[in-house]
Amino acid sequence: MFYSCLVAMTASSEQPSLWTSLCALAGWPAGRWAVAVLGAAGTAVVIGIPTGLVPTAFFTRMTAALWWNFPVWIAGSVLAGLTLATYYRPGGDLAVRGAGLTGGGLLTAFAVGCPSCNSLVVAALGASGALTIWAPLQPLVAVVALALLFYAMLRRLRADQGCTVPAVAPTTTGTSTYPYE
Repeated sequence: MFYSCLVAMTASSEQPSLWTSLCALAGWPAGRWAVAVLGAAGTAVVIGIPTGLVPTAFFTRMTAALWWNFPVWIAGSVLAGLTLATYYRPGGDLAVRGAGLTGGGLLTAFAVGCPSCNSLVVAALGASGALTIWAPLQPLVAVVALALLFYAMLRRLRADQGCTVPAVAPTTTGTSTYPYE
């Protein structure tokens, strides 16, 4: 498998393929993987506690979690962690900006959350509307959330691969080697 990743990564094309982009994960440094694990764990806690998927004394879920809530919660957390890790640069720099990461995380929380516990949904649709209108839409919201997170991760991986800038050695005179500076 690793060999096929290397072959895919060395093939020249303008836009890296899906396989090539996912194979780039194999070459991540340990610091980037640490950010991915911590980001996934943090996302799991931030989504899991307020939605009642993680039982706590702070919040009690009014409707039982459905079977698909847990896989969506875990998949969303992993994708958010991987997307967050694409912003990490060796040396500890982490400059996060991205609508896909934020939007996908929020949609995941709405998708796995208790329909009758969500104040925004209850305010917009009422208590009965939250259960009869919003609850049936939650699986669709989950699919959109996971697709958005996957798309954001894929875009970040492709940008990482396609935007390499060679290092320029400093000159001894202190002047720049770039003609337009």
